[in-house]
Amino acid sequence: MDLLLICRDALENSVIANIALALDVRGRGRKAGVLFTEEALAALAGESFGWSPLFRPRPARIAVSRGAKSVGIPVAAEHDDRWTDLRALLIAGHEAGVELLACPIWSRILDVRDNLPPEISILDSVEEMESLMSERRVIGGF
Repeated sequence: MDLLLICRDALENSVIANIALALDVRGRGRKAGVLFTEEALAALAGESFGWSPLFRPRPARIAVSRGAKSVGIPVAAEHDDRWTDLRALLIAGHEAGVELLACPIWSRILDVRDNLPPEISILDSVEEMESLMSERRVIGGF
C-alpha cells in the first residue's frame, strides 16, 4: 500500500477527508487504504457521527455536501444533496479499490465485528496490521 490513512475520530468531515484522499490516490493508480479505529470504528458499527465545531451549523454541512459533490467526492445523499451519506462514500471507496480496514485491537475492545458495514475488512491481528506497514509507507490521517 502506498498510503494508509488512520481515521480515529467519529467526525463525518474526518471520514470524508480520509476516504476522499484515498480515492484520489487510487485514481492516480496507487494503492490506498483507510484504517478505522477508536471513535470512528464505534460510529461505523452503529453509534453516531458528529461534525467538527465549525461544520456543525446546517449551512456549513450543506456547503460541505454540495462542495464535495461538485468536486466528485460521492458523499451527497442521493435523495437530497444537502445531506451527506457516508454509506455511499464507503461503497464508492470500496468499489474503487480503497482498502477500508478495522483496527484489530479496537475491533476487539468494542466488540464490533458483527456490526460493521460489509465494505470494512477486519484485520484479525496486530501482525496483519504490521504487514501493511512493512514496506515503505506513508501513514497519517485527517
